[in-house]
Amino acid sequence: MDWLNYHHLRYFWTVAKEGGLRQAAEKLNVSQPSISAQISELEQVLGEKLFRRQGRANVLTDAGQTALRYADEIFNLGRELTNAIKQGPSAQTLRLHVGVADALPKLITHEILKPVFAMARPVHLICREGKTADLIGHLAAHRLDIVLADEPASGVNTGKVFNHHLGEFSVSFCAAPKLAAKLKVRFPQSLHGAAGLLPAESTALRRSLEKWFRSIHVQPRVVADFDDGALMKVVAAEGRGFVAIPTVVVEEAKTRYGLVPIGSTPLCVDNVYAITAERRLTHPAVTLITESARRLFAS
Repeated sequence: MDWLNYHHLRYFWTVAKEGGLRQAAEKLNVSQPSISAQISELEQVLGEKLFRRQGRANVLTDAGQTALRYADEIFNLGRELTNAIKQGPSAQTLRLHVGVADALPKLITHEILKPVFAMARPVHLICREGKTADLIGHLAAHRLDIVLADEPASGVNTGKVFNHHLGEFSVSFCAAPKLAAKLKVRFPQSLHGAAGLLPAESTALRRSLEKWFRSIHVQPRVVADFDDGALMKVVAAEGRGFVAIPTVVVEEAKTRYGLVPIGSTPLCVDNVYAITAERRLTHPAVTLITESARRLFAS
């Protein structure tokens, strides 16, 4: 088994961070050939080239990018270890790796994660956004502590992870003030033919909206759909159309984006799930946010 030489990794990390051999040599107070030789030894151990020439510069390869991400984690942990020993166990920073499904509304995610920042123990929160299936793969490999999603894990991954239903939220419709004033009259029939800015067709919320629209015989004029809910609200703030957002974050949408409520319906709902690699929640921050989220959605 080849053991990783962390001295070599430090040299590689410094070159990547400083932008070149010369800058790294000046920072580390060693010669450029010495750094180059040790990076070559690291590449031999890893079996991959970490840099490639681009003109007169060295740029990271795909393997180099991966190595840099791990090196960041390793040296951050090293600093935390030093601080924890010097300051005592009570000051040790708790790391929480959270995967957030890109379909989950950002304002909902913010509300769920809020309690983490109020914990007495310092917390280093690392958020990763992506497709639910990709995030569950990272969760199963124990690279994440929890995944927040609008749907439960399903298919081949269900044997490796566990779903925890946090609650459901009803939907409110909002728009810029001038458009909202117009659409409030005869809501929800007023949405028929109205310009709509909706979540992507692949999301659970979009499917719930479409089902509700059909049930009340309303067909909005969809002018755009979005993977990014924050961008959707920015566009809505310009008066381009109405949006559907969780009722629990309407006040924040009013404050942050200047949107005005049009109306709401309890018949159109979306769900929030916490997905973990363990049935029993043991990470203190994970326990906190799941319990707080259940209270949020129950209120």
